[in-house]
Amino acid sequence: ADGAPSSLLAAAEAMRAAGLLLAWALLRPAGTQQCHLAGPGGVLRFTDTHAEIRVPALHRVPSSLDPLYGLVRRCLDLIQQNPLPTELLRVALNDPSSVQTSQVVQYELGYIVCAVVALLFTVAMPVAGMCFCYCRSRRRCGGRLRAHRRSLGCRHHCLLTCLSLTSLVILTSVICAFVTSQRVKWQMEPGLGAVPATLRTLRQHIANVPQGVQMVVDQFEVPRQQIISDLGGLSRSVGLSIHAQLKAMTYAALADLQDRAGDLQTSLHHLQILDKTVRALASARAELEPALQERRRRVVTLLDDPRCTSCASVLGRAQSLELGADYSKVPSVEKVLKALAGLPRSDFAEMIRQGNGTFNSIPELAVERMAQVIQDLRDEMARVTEKVQSIANSFPLPDYTRPVSEALVKAEDRSQPYLREVERFEQYRWIVGTVLCSIILLILACNVTGMALGTYGLSKREDPSDYECRGEAGAKLLLVGVGLAFLFSWLLILLVFATFLVGGNIQTLVCRNWVNQEIYKFIDTPGNLPPSMNLTHQLNLRRDSNLSAMYRECKSGAGLWEVLQLERSYDLDEHLKTPKYTADFQKRLGDFTARLGDVRLLRSEGRQDLETFARSGVDEVDYGRFQEEMKNPVVQTSLPGLARSLEALQKMQRNGTVAGRLAAEAQALWQMQNSTVQSQEALVAKLGESVQYLSRLAPHLQERVKTTLATMASVEAQLPVQAQQILRQEIGCFTRKELRYFMQYLNWVGQTLREDVASCQPLATALDNGRVILCDRIAEPWNAFWFSLGCCTFFLIPNIIFAVRLTKYFRPIRNRLM
Repeated sequence: ADGAPSSLLAAAEAMRAAGLLLAWALLRPAGTQQCHLAGPGGVLRFTDTHAEIRVPALHRVPSSLDPLYGLVRRCLDLIQQNPLPTELLRVALNDPSSVQTSQVVQYELGYIVCAVVALLFTVAMPVAGMCFCYCRSRRRCGGRLRAHRRSLGCRHHCLLTCLSLTSLVILTSVICAFVTSQRVKWQMEPGLGAVPATLRTLRQHIANVPQGVQMVVDQFEVPRQQIISDLGGLSRSVGLSIHAQLKAMTYAALADLQDRAGDLQTSLHHLQILDKTVRALASARAELEPALQERRRRVVTLLDDPRCTSCASVLGRAQSLELGADYSKVPSVEKVLKALAGLPRSDFAEMIRQGNGTFNSIPELAVERMAQVIQDLRDEMARVTEKVQSIANSFPLPDYTRPVSEALVKAEDRSQPYLREVERFEQYRWIVGTVLCSIILLILACNVTGMALGTYGLSKREDPSDYECRGEAGAKLLLVGVGLAFLFSWLLILLVFATFLVGGNIQTLVCRNWVNQEIYKFIDTPGNLPPSMNLTHQLNLRRDSNLSAMYRECKSGAGLWEVLQLERSYDLDEHLKTPKYTADFQKRLGDFTARLGDVRLLRSEGRQDLETFARSGVDEVDYGRFQEEMKNPVVQTSLPGLARSLEALQKMQRNGTVAGRLAAEAQALWQMQNSTVQSQEALVAKLGESVQYLSRLAPHLQERVKTTLATMASVEAQLPVQAQQILRQEIGCFTRKELRYFMQYLNWVGQTLREDVASCQPLATALDNGRVILCDRIAEPWNAFWFSLGCCTFFLIPNIIFAVRLTKYFRPIRNRLM
C-alpha cells in the first residue's frame, strides 16, 4: 500500500519534467516561425495627384436609332465596296497634280451612280412639274371623271389607302430626319469644341509632367511617416516578443527551482523532526519501562490472589503487559543532518525574485540597447528621401516632349479655321434641312386635310354629279401638295446628295478604315505621306516606331518616354528597383546585434546548496525501518482494555479489599495511558508524517535535483541564444514589413507615371475620342438624316401620282350613266 503513492508521485514528476522539455522545444524560436510584430504591412493610401489633366474616354452610347444607323451603314457598304484607296491617296498627298480622274471615278463609282440618279431626279421632277402645270391648264390632269361606274368606289378606296400609306412613310421619314438633324446639331458644337480642348489637354498633360512627377515623389512622405512610426515601436515590440516567447520556459525553470528549494527546506525540517522525535521516543520508553514492569507485577499479584473472584481470565493479559516499539533500533539521521548543517546558505526566494525581475526587464533593456540603431534608421530615412527625389531630378522627359507640344500647338492653330467653317456650314445645313422638312410636313398636311375633306364631301354627296364644296376643297388641297412637291423636290434631292456625298465618304473612307486601323497602316507605310507630314519625326517617336505601334503601346498604358526617342537613356524599372533605396536600411538592421537574454537564474551558492542536498544521503536512509517500527504499539497490551477489564472484575468481587485494589490498579493504568502512552503515540504520529514525506521524496531526490540543475544550466545558456534568434527573426519580420511599404510606393510610382502623370495613354484616348465624336456621334446621325430625307424625297413620286389620281374622285362626275 505504501508503494502505490510513491509510484504515482514518480509518474507525476516524470510527466512534469517531460512537459518542461516539451515547452522548451515548442517555444524555441525557429527561422520559419511566424512573426510576432504587427503582422504584414498594411496598404498605403496615396493621393491622386494628376486627375485634373486626364483625357476622359468617350464611348458610343446606345440609342433607339441604332437600327436606322445599322441600315444606313449596310447601304453605304453596298454603295462603296472598295477598300481604302492607298495608291490614290499616296498620289494625292505627294503629287496632287498627277491624280488621274479615272482612279477617282473607279473608287467613287457607287457615289457617281447615286449622283447620276440625283441629277436625273433633279431634272426630271421640275420637268414633270411643268408638264403637270401645262396639263392642268388644259384641264386634263386632276380634272373630273367623265362617267360613273360601279368600280369607281373600289378605285377610290384603293387610291386613298395607297396615299395614306405613302403619307405615313413620308411622315415617319421626316420625323427621323428632324430627329437626326437635331442630333447632328447637338453633337456638332461639342464635338468641334472637343478638338481644341483635347489638344490643349494633351499639351497640359505633357507640360505638367515635371510637376506631376514631383508630386508623385512628394508622396514618399506617406511610407516615410509609416516607417518612422513603426521604428518608434520596434525596440519595445522586439523586447515584448522575446519576453512572450521565452517566458513559459523561463517561468517553468524558475518554478522548478522554487520546488527544489522547497524540497530542501521541507526535507531539512522533517529530518530535524525525525531526529528529535526518535530521541524523545527513546527517552520516553526508558522512563516508561520500569513503571510498566512495576505495574505488571502488581496487577499479576492481585489477579493471582485466591480471593479474587473470576480473575484467572484476565491474568494472561496482565502477564503480557510489556513495551512494544523500540525506536533505538531505527537508523540514525545525524549524519544527514550534519551534512545539511547550515543549509540553505543562499536566499532562494531573493534569487528567484531577481531572476524574474531581470527577465521581465527585457523589453526595457531592448529599448535601451536599440536606441542608437533606431536613430540611425531615422537618419537613413532622410537619406532615402534624397534618393527618391533623384527620380524627379533625373526624369528626362521634358527634353523630349517639346516636339510633341509644338506639333499639338500647330495642330490646334491650324484646326481653328476649319472648325469654324464646318460649324458655319453645319448651321446652314440645319436651317435648310429644317425648312425643307417643314415643307414636307406642309405637303403631308395638304394630303391629310385634302383626303379628310374629300372623303367627307363624298359621304355627303347624294348625286355623283352634284357639286360639293368640301370635296372640291379636298381636291385642291391635294393639288397644292402636289405643286409643293414638284416645286421643292429638286432642292430636297440636292440637299440629300450633298449630305450623302460628305457623310457617306466620311463613313466609308474614314470611319470604316479607322475602326479596322487601316488608316494607321497607311500612315505607317513609308512613302505614303509626304516628308512634311512625317509624324514619326514631328512627334519625336522612336526610330523603330510608327503610329500604329505608338497607338498600341499607348493603349496598353506605356509611358511617354517609352514611345519617344529616349532609347536606352532612361529605364524607369531600373530607377524603381527596391534595393536601390533599401540596401543601407536593410544593412543597418541586418548588422545590428544585442545581448538581451543574459539572465542569471541560479547563482553558484544556490547550485552548491542543491548539490549538497542531493549528496547529503537523504535518499540513503532506510525509512522502511521507521515504518516497520511504527507498526508496533507503544505497549503490547492495550492499557485501556486491561483497565476496563479490571473495572469489570471489581464489580464482581465480594471481598472489599480486593475490589478496592482492582479499582486502584485500573485507575493507575488509565493514568499511565493518558499521561505517558498517549504522549508517545502523538510523537509516533508526528514521526509518521515526516517519515512519509521523506520516504516519498527520497527515491526521486537525485533525479529531481539533477534535472533542475540541468534545466537551469540549459535555460541560462539558451536564453541569450534564443533571444538573439528571436531578435534576428523579429528584425527580419520588421524589415520585410517595411520593405513592403517601399515596394508599394515604388510600384505606385511606376503605375502612376505610366498610367497617369507621364502616361502616353491620353494620346491613344484622344484618337479613340476623335473616332467616337466623328463617326459615332456626328457621322451616324448625319447619314441617318440624308437617308431619312432621301426616303421622303423619293416617296414624293408615288405621293404625287396617288394625289393627282385621287383628286378626280373628290369632284362631281360630268355624265351619269343610267
